[in-house]
Amino acid sequence: MRIHISHATTYTYDTPPSGVTQLLRLTPRDHEGQHVLSWRIDLSEDCLLHQHEDAFGNIIHSFTAEGPFDRLSVEVDGEVDTQDTGGLVKGAVECFPPQLFLRETSLTQPDSAIVDFAKTAQAGTNGDNLALLHALLAALNRQIAFDTDPTHTATTAAQAFALRRGVCQDITHIFVAAARSLGIPARYVGGHFHRADGVTSQEAGHAWAEAYVENLGWVGFDPTNGICITDAHVRVAVGLDYLGASPVRGTRYGGSGETLSVAVRVAQARQQIQN
Repeated sequence: MRIHISHATTYTYDTPPSGVTQLLRLTPRDHEGQHVLSWRIDLSEDCLLHQHEDAFGNIIHSFTAEGPFDRLSVEVDGEVDTQDTGGLVKGAVECFPPQLFLRETSLTQPDSAIVDFAKTAQAGTNGDNLALLHALLAALNRQIAFDTDPTHTATTAAQAFALRRGVCQDITHIFVAAARSLGIPARYVGGHFHRADGVTSQEAGHAWAEAYVENLGWVGFDPTNGICITDAHVRVAVGLDYLGASPVRGTRYGGSGETLSVAVRVAQARQQIQN
């Protein structure tokens, strides 16, 4: 599938800041089943955009914009060619052994309820971790409702599980916490998802998990949609949790009254549609 993605993050300020420094994880990389055809980042302010690679192998960009200004926008536009790999993630940059992704974080620390949930999913899988992960996937999709209202960036896996609802990052945190509690390495993935229902405008990017299965490798699981990853998924960044893969993070110097708006559009590229 050839997927076109546009992503605009806009900040407006009541009182202009003297400057803003931001770190961007907005650029996907090539791997088996995913090839970046074109990609660009545009800033509303005239400043240098520096490209780096973080500890997890994600492409990151950083910039410092000197104010004052009452509006700052970061706009991304590009196309990615994807193929369905049956959920397997191969050819991606791997900077650490899988065991690193057993490490708990404040956002993914399981409580007793998540531990019990994971053990219940484990029953009857006879030591087959792939079957266990599919059981976790199905149970989370069945039990946790997608809801943008009650949660926010700082919501932990335990809090979202207690609410039985949350956004994709919350549901992914629960999956990661449950898998790690059973000794299965798991990590958070940020990216984009092309919806089959024709809806192209979205309020944010998407999130899912990857878990490591012996003799198979990393496998992508999307608990929000109850599926393994397909050619509808565009993988952008990975981390131990949302904070390690967040698309935009930054610091403002001075100013006040900051308002953030995000607009994402994920659609089939026109060239593919015409063909």
